Amino acid sequence: MMRRTGTRRFSEAGVALVAASLLAMASARAAPETVDTALVLAVDVSQSVNDARFALQMDGIAKAFEDDEVQRSILSGPHRAIFVTLVEWSDKAAVAVPWTLIASTDDAKAFAATLRKTPRHGAEFTCMSRALQLIEDKILPFLPMPANRMVVDVSSDGHDNCNLAPTVDQVRDQLVAGGVTINGLPILDGDEAATLDPWYKAHVIGGASAFTVPAHGYDDFERAMRRKFVTEISEVAVATRRFRIGLVILREGGGSTGFCRAMDANSWMVRLRGP
Repeated sequence: MMRRTGTRRFSEAGVALVAASLLAMASARAAPETVDTALVLAVDVSQSVNDARFALQMDGIAKAFEDDEVQRSILSGPHRAIFVTLVEWSDKAAVAVPWTLIASTDDAKAFAATLRKTPRHGAEFTCMSRALQLIEDKILPFLPMPANRMVVDVSSDGHDNCNLAPTVDQVRDQLVAGGVTINGLPILDGDEAATLDPWYKAHVIGGASAFTVPAHGYDDFERAMRRKFVTEISEVAVATRRFRIGLVILREGGGSTGFCRAMDANSWMVRLRGP
């Protein structure tokens, strides 16, 4: 009888210890000290973006954060968390949604709900350089905690038309020099549709693995935004897996020719020839 009581007490103590450990792990995950990505969403609210078009943009971003694949990408990095903020810009730029921590699916859904309630504060011109300056001077320096990667997402349906100094190119280069990646979502709608994506590639995007994902009109914004999120957010997780897995060398029939393959890639990458 004494042995059974001791076993039961030991089991209860073990369960309590495991429960305490799980609670500690949950608390640590709920309050990360570093995030994988700090993401700035810079959304055009100039004269060409009326209330209906603005609503399409907000709904498109919201649906992206509600998407299962996007949520998996956010939670698959080493810290399982990102910070995100929304900036509206036209003649001037201003923070519409402050830095928000996304560390769970509930966080992502709550952020989506906030986006749908965010009002438009539009004006006339498309002053992209002013928006990038605000991001460099007033937004990124006030990130609540360190991030492994800083990304700025810029979207608009037109070129910068304010001709301010410093130029878009100059502010972009300053941000890139500080380790920021700038990606673009040009909305191909209206008179500038044919030239907008090339202009973004030449003057807007920059930094490590920078890219554009054009939206073919406002109705295509949701698709383009979702694709862009999955690509840029998952890059941290992919880089981490590559670092951990490394490269595997496979030999052909004992000969001197081999293949090198990254285990998380989908195709053979390099053919290596021995002496």
